Amino acid sequence: MEIRGPMLLPARREDISLETIDGLTLVGELAEPEHREPVATLVTLHPLPTAGGFMDSHILRKAAGRLPALADLAVLRFNTRGTTSPRGTSEGAFDGGRAEAFDLAAAMDFVRERSLPRPWLVGWSFGTEVALKYGRDHDVEGVILLSPPLHRATDEEVAAWAGDGRRMVVVVPEFDDYLQPDAAAARFASVPHAVLVPVEGGKHLWVGENQTRRVLTEIVAAVNPDALPLPTEWEGAVVDG
Repeated sequence: MEIRGPMLLPARREDISLETIDGLTLVGELAEPEHREPVATLVTLHPLPTAGGFMDSHILRKAAGRLPALADLAVLRFNTRGTTSPRGTSEGAFDGGRAEAFDLAAAMDFVRERSLPRPWLVGWSFGTEVALKYGRDHDVEGVILLSPPLHRATDEEVAAWAGDGRRMVVVVPEFDDYLQPDAAAARFASVPHAVLVPVEGGKHLWVGENQTRRVLTEIVAAVNPDALPLPTEWEGAVVDG
């Protein structure tokens, strides 16, 4: 059976709640390999909630649906403050990337409490801003930035990563609405160790199975390259997501 769309491969899936330092409860989900311990953890940060972004934004949902089975990764997704999805609504109100610092901190507290291994931040669009602004404050192996718009993260906040030994992978679609590869190369030039991955034909929302597979491949290439190439076929039980 071809792996595509919202297909859910086998995993241990758990609805979770995160508690922020300013007293809010955020809703989320943890997906882990069904019969093994994860080799690494993806802490995902979703696109802009005021433009429809949430923990179920399709790349993040498909990462949680596929990568525990295909790449032995744990995937943590959650709604930032004031964001609603079928899982529920996180308390609070959208704060434009300011108080969302507390939301990321709550997720990282959860990672520590559960002893989840080798955490990486995976931000998409608005989520990349949160990762860039606050990711250096946390014990992560690296950051993966999908379609970074660089609207809220300042040049100084980007450049601050230059002195940080942790890895940065920047995945930029050729036809991005906000920051295309040449402009991204200039904006991230202050971080010499940043790896820029231009994606030919890609667009900001990564619509279509080919783009989904490319993004998931780049994530796994950074975090667990031994799992590549990702299978495109699956034998066994699945669930339509």
